[in-house]
Amino acid sequence: MLDIQEIRKKVRQIEIKTRKAVNEVLAGEYHSTFKGQGMEFSDVRPYQPGDDYRSIDWNVTARTGSLHIKQFHEERERTLLLAVDVSGSLRFGTASRLKSESLAELAALLAFSAIRSQDRVGLLLFSDRTELFIPPRKGVEHVLRLVREILYFEPRGRGTDFPACLATISRLVPRRATVFLCSDFQAPLGRGLPVLARRHDLSAVYVEDPAELDLPSGGWTEWEDPETGRYGWAWTGSASLRRRFRETRLRQKQVLLQSLRRANVDTLVLSTSGDVAAPLVRFLRSRPRGRAA
Repeated sequence: MLDIQEIRKKVRQIEIKTRKAVNEVLAGEYHSTFKGQGMEFSDVRPYQPGDDYRSIDWNVTARTGSLHIKQFHEERERTLLLAVDVSGSLRFGTASRLKSESLAELAALLAFSAIRSQDRVGLLLFSDRTELFIPPRKGVEHVLRLVREILYFEPRGRGTDFPACLATISRLVPRRATVFLCSDFQAPLGRGLPVLARRHDLSAVYVEDPAELDLPSGGWTEWEDPETGRYGWAWTGSASLRRRFRETRLRQKQVLLQSLRRANVDTLVLSTSGDVAAPLVRFLRSRPRGRAA
């Protein structure tokens, strides 16, 4: 069992690393990429020629005897929901970090950027069931709790159920929000993705590890499926077998990215062997400025 001091140290390391990136670059990129949820009432003023007649406030007009219109301003506060897969395959990593650690760092970058923009951040952890839901809030301590849960939460389930996750998001977040669906996507997506993408500003974060692409070149290799618990031995000494495995994995990745694109879901690809902040900055810059959320 992890020591509480070790947990605090790890969370603190991520906080220091990510807040520097947020302060220097990311906060501005986040703020300009995502737009408020709509327009909210601000004031009334006398009608002027050229004003939209649909904005006339008939109550004030009747009370004053002269035409008045309602004024609105953009509702700046948004809700950011981080939906993070905590199934067995996310506790894997052969490079500099586990896949779950890459997602924790990404979550910290997004969450600190959000609270800098006065937005609220919530967290949904899922596997083959809803594991944990933390309602959207603001504040540094709240963000640090989210990071801690992504890193150290012990899920009850081992598999992944995307249709159930998407249905849960629709139920728990009724108003339009910015949603990041974070996973290694090793389970079928189901049919609910396009529906959720129309309701929310939905992005996917696909995290991968180099070892999932290339088999070891030795002879017999022991393997285990972290989501089902199945294990066994496989002969990986054949170069042609390793080549076919790599081609199959690349094809599966391409099919996944195409499926997400068809559902109108932008996708950020992360690797456990690479940086997190730089790909996120490129991703935000590639999206249309002021995209409605």
